[in-house]
Amino acid sequence: QVQLVESGGGVVQAGGSLRLTCAVSGRIFNANVVGWYRQAPGKQRELVATIRSGDTTNYSDSVKGRFTISRDGTKNTVSLQMSSLKPEDTAVYYCNAVFWGINSWGQGTQVTVSS
Repeated sequence: QVQLVESGGGVVQAGGSLRLTCAVSGRIFNANVVGWYRQAPGKQRELVATIRSGDTTNYSDSVKGRFTISRDGTKNTVSLQMSSLKPEDTAVYYCNAVFWGINSWGQGTQVTVSS
């Protein structure tokens, strides 16, 4: 079972920046895909960004141009750099990894953007 541990959440003012990091217990370059999802109160969990082999990235339209996903094979981490944050970015952010078709989730980290 792959373990994922997120860190870096917090409270920030609108327009500010935060960096989330997810430590992955497996070799991150063995993953089919790793990424970040978020869930706001009363809403369904939604994709934020993913990165897969060849460093191919995918972003939701709502964060494109503001967020950047990256991974570090030496540290086995996946990060999400968030800039120009908006109050609507407030949510619990979850790290996700798919190894050999098996989906694993972290426990989430809260991001709150105040107006």
